[in-house]
Amino acid sequence: MIQRIVNATINGIPVSVPYGTSILDAARAVQVKIPVLCKHPDLGATAACGLCIVRIAGSQKMPRACATPLENGMEIFTHDGELTEIRRSVIELILSNHPSECLSCGRNTNCELQTLAAEFGIRQDSIERYVRDLPQDASNGSIIIDFNKCIKCGRCVQVCQEVQDVWALSFLERGINTRMAPAGDILLSESPCIKCGQCAAHCPTGAIVENDETAAVWAALRDPEKHCTVQIAPSVRVALGEEFGYPPGTNLTKKIYAVMRRLGFKAVFDTNFSADLTIMEEANEFVERFAKGKGELPLITSCCPAWTDYMEKFHHDFVDNFSTAKSPQQMMGVMAKTYYSEKMGIDPAKHYQVSIMPCTAKKYELERDEEMFASGYQDVDITLTTRELARMIKQSGIAFEELADEEADSILGTYSGAGTIFGATGGVMEAAIRTAYYFVTNESLEGDAINVTPVRGLEGVKIADVDIKGTQVKVAVAHGMANVGKVLGEVRDARKAGKETPYHFIEVMACPGGCIGGGGQPYHTDIHTRMQRAAGLYNDDEKCAARCSHENPEIKQVYKEYLGHPNSEKAHKLLHTHYKAKKVYLK
Repeated sequence: MIQRIVNATINGIPVSVPYGTSILDAARAVQVKIPVLCKHPDLGATAACGLCIVRIAGSQKMPRACATPLENGMEIFTHDGELTEIRRSVIELILSNHPSECLSCGRNTNCELQTLAAEFGIRQDSIERYVRDLPQDASNGSIIIDFNKCIKCGRCVQVCQEVQDVWALSFLERGINTRMAPAGDILLSESPCIKCGQCAAHCPTGAIVENDETAAVWAALRDPEKHCTVQIAPSVRVALGEEFGYPPGTNLTKKIYAVMRRLGFKAVFDTNFSADLTIMEEANEFVERFAKGKGELPLITSCCPAWTDYMEKFHHDFVDNFSTAKSPQQMMGVMAKTYYSEKMGIDPAKHYQVSIMPCTAKKYELERDEEMFASGYQDVDITLTTRELARMIKQSGIAFEELADEEADSILGTYSGAGTIFGATGGVMEAAIRTAYYFVTNESLEGDAINVTPVRGLEGVKIADVDIKGTQVKVAVAHGMANVGKVLGEVRDARKAGKETPYHFIEVMACPGGCIGGGGQPYHTDIHTRMQRAAGLYNDDEKCAARCSHENPEIKQVYKEYLGHPNSEKAHKLLHTHYKAKKVYLK
């Protein structure tokens, strides 16, 4: 099909874009920045804030650029004295309904409203303030809502309802008292919220932020009675650098190891190692189900806590399909407090394990059920997001950019390429296929065959047939909760019709892009950022000496010395969990 092209001018600059492109996006294509607060690249236009008004030659109207498509022959003017004054007035109106708490706000210096107020030179109130005194909602432990800071842009409601299909947030009341809140004006902990944090990631202000727990980690590091260790998730290494001026996707793995030791951690582990461990258990589980008929198909991945929470609430008829393998975070925690502590002579009661994750839901996962205490203690004591780690580094006075590279601690630090691609959508599936192939054939994939490219990329649902020595394995990968229903619906329809399942193995990640787009990653994430972060992980995979989890020498050592074999009695006790329907959401 031939794509229609629209030709116009913006501030006298010729622009040619595909038919249907908004004036806002067309302006960006010719390096013209039109101010906006309500529009996020991930979300459809709502024209809620009114900042992006522009002029069109021959028209008296001032349309909103985010919601107006460019048309052939248009002459657009984006900036002049009157437009600037109107935009300043809009910002002043928003500020009149917003608290002056910038210094104590979680988004201070990284707030889109604050930035615009500074750019427009707003230094004093010109409109009397009307700010309601509403209490914060910190009830679910992962994210905090400060209703007073909401600017009614609608981003959080859009992403929660349209991208995540959770519907935990909506608009309440009318007029100047309009506010964003859980439907029914209940607490967030009582709502369908799955703690994914996409609302916080898309909020332009400090109205929704992660529950900052850096103070507790600083206290633990200062406590001489605690032996503090840390683990770093796959996607953190290609996102943290954005907080320090690096381009998205820059792999700073070894620099992160170095800064962790400078912060005071006594050992630095890599969650990529426990991602390999997860694959050993999960791939074995798949082979048991697929090749030996021991369990229901499809097998569905369970390493994303926001997804497992969503499943237990809305898709609990798939409980028996869920892999019982714990997430890499939890596997690392229990191995650190058992295997590592035993080898190093550390009292596990004094072992304080911190995880650095791209995800706000990981905070919830720490105490999800009794299996998260398999070591006899809480396996992971506390989780920080990528953003929280960045704040700790900045507080510490360490010149992060100037640190020399260091290695992770041995035993729980070596990883394969399969472990690192866990951070991108499709990565868990690809890693599992690499090892499942070995478990079935006793041969490792080599050359280009090791790259399972059909499951890569940012398409919402990816489907592939994988050949294992003549046997076809049908797989599906979904990311962003709104994409999951389609895949599971196909499975349900097949069941009702008495037909064979359309898929044997399904990977689900709650956040768009997987962990690279997690709710705790640096702000201003969009599709281009996700692509760059994913590329950083795949580049790391290509450079790894071992690219399959079963080839990781430390994984072999752990099974030989401690666990026995995948899904052994000991492995099952330490590395597996269970799921159940959450009755409050039964339909």
